[in-house]
Amino acid sequence: MTFRTAVILLSIAVSTAGCATDPRLKSDCDWVQPIRPSKADVLTRQTKEQILAHNESGARVCGWKR
Repeated sequence: MTFRTAVILLSIAVSTAGCATDPRLKSDCDWVQPIRPSKADVLTRQTKEQILAHNESGARVCGWKR
């Protein structure tokens, strides 16, 4: 087997390995949930903005309730 053939076969194997799916997941939104901090959490302004951006994206893409 030449080096070129080995590289091509390895490239094919690597590119197809990422295509596996988990049959338990029905949509792209099944693995992620809204972030809901408790009242006792102490958050920085940046963390609050990141949580807000995450939750707004989820509401838009996944249909989460606000």
